[in-house]
Amino acid sequence: MLSKSLPYCPDCIREHFNELEPRIRVIHGKTREPYDLPDKIPDDKEGVKCSLCVNSCRIEEGRTGYCGVRKNYEGKIKGPDKTYGYCDWYHDPLPTNCVADWVCAGSCDLGYTNCAVFYEACTFNCLFCQNWHYRERKTRATAAELAQAVNPTTGCICFFGGDPTPFARHTIEVSRLVEEKRRKVRICWETNGSVAPTYMDSWIDIALRTDGCIKIDLKTFSEPLNIALCGTSNRNTKENIERVARSMKKRHKPPLLVASTLLVPGYIDEQELTYMAEFLSEIDRTIPWSFLGFFPHFHFSDMPRTSQKQAESALRIAQEYGMENTHVGNVHLLV
Repeated sequence: MLSKSLPYCPDCIREHFNELEPRIRVIHGKTREPYDLPDKIPDDKEGVKCSLCVNSCRIEEGRTGYCGVRKNYEGKIKGPDKTYGYCDWYHDPLPTNCVADWVCAGSCDLGYTNCAVFYEACTFNCLFCQNWHYRERKTRATAAELAQAVNPTTGCICFFGGDPTPFARHTIEVSRLVEEKRRKVRICWETNGSVAPTYMDSWIDIALRTDGCIKIDLKTFSEPLNIALCGTSNRNTKENIERVARSMKKRHKPPLLVASTLLVPGYIDEQELTYMAEFLSEIDRTIPWSFLGFFPHFHFSDMPRTSQKQAESALRIAQEYGMENTHVGNVHLLV
């Protein structure tokens, strides 16, 4: 089954992308209009380049980048920096519903909480977004305010959203302030992996120091399919998975890297799962890989939930390629 919002099968998208791309771009543009977001990745020849993520927006004066929060103001890129970001947060008792809960030490920290930091912007435009309501919010918070939210019962911090990528500097500053308190708090990121590799290096260092992990959502392997589903390239996602994996041997437990894939019916087919399994297995077969059940949301509200059959197929393909640590999350959503 395919969504009316994206009426092209994965084979057609992979094999005939050049023909379909203009129509796919129009689809994404229309989904962004209600939120006053750019209808496409800005590429103004006279604009100022933002190098924070894979989009490399060239933004004209007075306009914002694809994320909607970084702006060309008087010839300079302005917006969330290390001092502030747009986010909300809450304290969730451990163990919590985390992508990495099955391999993270936090699942054993009874009596402690996870400070879950939800960032209100994203570098992707996933038509199936499970947290799409962030587009309607802009809650400003300083790094100092967020660091103050970490208390004696905080066992870990998880930066997610939306996505932490547009706020990469903010997450690093919050981490610095928390570490200054000289309390052991795990610091983790849950991300689409689109951040520029130089910032990923900083995230890796912090996660290693604090026993945190970096959870990267490998939504697709094929770049055309990623553009069709998410509006932009997954080039940095794949590079950053390789980048984090190179540091996995520096600490075996808990694992530094966790990969996850949302099993979107009709689009994440066996061919795509095979591409992903081959990619991950060639990097490191010990990478934990979680398959997540899909629930109809946003512009894919006309889709069914993930079937038990699709989840079993994903596990089988991963195991055929020798992946040693696989898991199915959100099993309550499976039908």
